[in-house]
Amino acid sequence: MPQEQVQRNAQQQPEQNDETVLTTRDQSQVQDLDAVLDDIESTLEGNAEEYVNSFVQKGGQ
Repeated sequence: MPQEQVQRNAQQQPEQNDETVLTTRDQSQVQDLDAVLDDIESTLEGNAEEYVNSFVQKGGQ
């Protein structure tokens, strides 16, 4: 039994490292997304109508 427990702990260690890498990457993506959303928000605060009109096609196209 003790050998099984040691093997289980050894197998779990790499998974914890993988989770740490994913967490770091996820945090980076969240920060990038927050930056984009902040940029959009500041643009909308400045002139929302112009921002929306930039996506609307003229002449029903």
